[in-house]
Amino acid sequence: MLWFNHPKPVGSRKPVAVLVQQHIDLPNTASIATPLPDTPAPDLPSLHGSGNAVALPLEFSVRYSLGEYVSFMWQHARYLIRRRRIGVLTSWYMLVKSTWSAGFHFVLQGRARHTYGFTIDQHGIVRTGPGGVTLIGWQDVSAIRSYSRGCLLVLKRGTLPIPARCLDRQQSDSLAAYAAQLKVAVIH
Repeated sequence: MLWFNHPKPVGSRKPVAVLVQQHIDLPNTASIATPLPDTPAPDLPSLHGSGNAVALPLEFSVRYSLGEYVSFMWQHARYLIRRRRIGVLTSWYMLVKSTWSAGFHFVLQGRARHTYGFTIDQHGIVRTGPGGVTLIGWQDVSAIRSYSRGCLLVLKRGTLPIPARCLDRQQSDSLAAYAAQLKVAVIH
């Protein structure tokens, strides 16, 4: 029997994704008042008191196309390279190389063949796909950037493009409210 067909014992696989919040009290240190373990604290500040729209939970599915994905990567790489303030030829070389690499990996991983389901709410982002479920807490999201084809969630490790064609008007407004909440949370 080949190794990849061999049955594995239950519990021998790595967990797909786990959100763990751990609190350790060190001796001789002062701690800030923390909520009780039974009371869930919202991960983002609430917008109920402000004039902004309240962010509703979003549920949608995405099936990426190569052109759309390359467009996201081109625009985001351009933003990142522009911040580095390097020469024109070097920046074009880096832009073409990084975008080509992203497109090559897109094709290699077969992302155009899969449909990904997203759920975005006050606690974070859940992405389901053929590889399993990925849980992303808001503390792992650095920014939400708007590009011509939609929004790009900039994570601590990677990016997550969300095409505008997959969202209706109410969902787009809700995602914009999450972006505003994230901006407020990053400032404070």
